[in-house]
Amino acid sequence: MTSIHATRDDDQQSHLSLIVIAKRPQAGRVKTRLMPAVTAQDAADLAAAALTDTLRSVTARPARRRLLAFDGDPTGWLLPGWQYAAQPDGGLDRRLVAAFAAVGDGPTLLVGMDTPQMRSTQLQFDTHRFDACLGPATDGGYW
Repeated sequence: MTSIHATRDDDQQSHLSLIVIAKRPQAGRVKTRLMPAVTAQDAADLAAAALTDTLRSVTARPARRRLLAFDGDPTGWLLPGWQYAAQPDGGLDRRLVAAFAAVGDGPTLLVGMDTPQMRSTQLQFDTHRFDACLGPATDGGYW
């Protein structure tokens, strides 16, 4: 796995496309592993808070494009300056390929909706060395 190599060149980062892949925070459709410890609505509220924080961090970074690859109706979630692409049916592999295809060529960074701990300063990498990178998370996953 390639980690993100920080750079301070904001001009370089403005050529970067940023994708957030998410689904509409709807009770019974998100964070279902938290149930029955919490209600379906509590789980949806948590997902909405995480998505809000993630979108805030991504919006704060200079970018060539910002894309919300969304499962569900994007009403209320599509921010000014963002583009929208509906996620296709199928597994995560199909949804990731579609999100990257919607952005087109060039350096791109994708994050999931469950990254409220992520800060905008982490959304940078050396675009001369990499077309895309995975940011390793402390839990063994990635963001």
